[in-house]
Amino acid sequence: MEKDTQATEQNAVTAHLSTEVASVQPIPAAAGEAAVLAKRLRQGEQAAATELVDRYYQRIYLFMRAVGHDRQISEDLTQETFIRAWRHIQQLREGKALSGWLFRIAGNVSRLHRRRLKGKDSVSIETVEPPAEGIDSSFEAGQQEQRDLVRQAVQRLPWKLRQAVVLHYMEQLTIAEAADAAGVHEGTLKSRLNRGLETLRKEVTNE
Repeated sequence: MEKDTQATEQNAVTAHLSTEVASVQPIPAAAGEAAVLAKRLRQGEQAAATELVDRYYQRIYLFMRAVGHDRQISEDLTQETFIRAWRHIQQLREGKALSGWLFRIAGNVSRLHRRRLKGKDSVSIETVEPPAEGIDSSFEAGQQEQRDLVRQAVQRLPWKLRQAVVLHYMEQLTIAEAADAAGVHEGTLKSRLNRGLETLRKEVTNE
């Protein structure tokens, strides 16, 4: 009975972490709109390239931040991601999810940057500004503190687990899209998600 109770509590914490991590990002654009944009991109439409940046710039930038790069590096890597995407737009096959393809490029750009650093630590956990004063400021401060703990814990995850958690829970890609972006099978992605959430659960509950 005690083991069952403990398992139930652990599952509840993990579910809470999933919700907390997912709350960092807005819900992405509809798949139909992305498919139309992808078609226009393959046709070489310059306006579509501008729309791609407008629609995904913030998401790619926040992806870079979430996987551990500081603000300036994230800006640089985000720009590099879109440059590479436009140069290799013909590699985006028809029927391929635009978001998964773009985040795969972003992941590759991030990894290449880390290799160039030759083992130097590029993670920068920066101070989050306090919430505005108000009637519910103490509640908001508590909520912000919890989110801050989760963000910091995510940044401490090993790269593969961190990438999986960010892609699926924070960027809200489907399992199939996240697996494609990470370049792994869906089963592997699910395994990394489980391990990542379990690690987060242990870290956050021990804070």
